[in-house]
Amino acid sequence: MDFVDKKTRSIMMSKIKSKNTKPELTVRSLLHRQGFRFRIHGKSLPGTPDIVLKKYKAIIFVHGCYWHRHENCRLASTPKQNQKYWTKKFDANVCRDSAVYYQLKRLGWRVAIIWECSIRDKKNLPAHIKTLSAWIKSEREYIDIPNVFPAP
Repeated sequence: MDFVDKKTRSIMMSKIKSKNTKPELTVRSLLHRQGFRFRIHGKSLPGTPDIVLKKYKAIIFVHGCYWHRHENCRLASTPKQNQKYWTKKFDANVCRDSAVYYQLKRLGWRVAIIWECSIRDKKNLPAHIKTLSAWIKSEREYIDIPNVFPAP
């Protein structure tokens, strides 16, 4: 059973941001300090990517582990109440993400995902950003370091 009524829960859920989240602002700030210039929330591209680096033909999604279902992550829990609803919702999110990555790749974009948990990991964040920076400058399609993943 939910601890709050439906109206209060609706108000609480409506306050969850989808753009300009703390993790996204952190990544953007660190990339900007490294000298990268980019556009944000590319409306003309599938999935409205968080960060678009046109010069490098690279796109970065800053994904929340909960909503985008980061595998084996402690932040990707499933609510105990109404599990059928949440499972369906999360599966739809993951399916939509995969379709967006595929569309972007067909358009010639390189796509990377950086997960919320890797941004919270302040100790390793500089190394992750350095690796992400090297990936952006390279022509490699994939990056493979802890908590920073290429699109499937």
